[in-house]
Amino acid sequence: MIKNTRFVIDVPDLQKSSAYYRDVLGFSVRDLGPGWMLYTLESCLIMAGEWPGRAPDTYFAYIELDNIGAYYQQLLAAKAEVLKELVSEPWGMREFLIRTVDGHRIMFGQDLG
Repeated sequence: MIKNTRFVIDVPDLQKSSAYYRDVLGFSVRDLGPGWMLYTLESCLIMAGEWPGRAPDTYFAYIELDNIGAYYQQLLAAKAEVLKELVSEPWGMREFLIRTVDGHRIMFGQDLG
């Protein structure tokens, strides 16, 4: 049985990534030891490992929220790079997509049901 999930991502600059997750996305940041940080926002945990020279451009998460409109406005105010505006989709989700400072893509959604 799955108890919880964690995402593990590689980032080219751990300090830059940590500042972005803290200042733009609102995560708390904790040092895990040389080359690793933990980003936490409520039940979402992301372990970031530094990999210089790596340029990721991939989806790694779909994060469901309770109040997507408020979080979307928070990220707009923080100048997050929005790739897909907040929209209600025919499959019953309200969603938006961002690209992080590291090039990762994160989709945020809220169930409309």
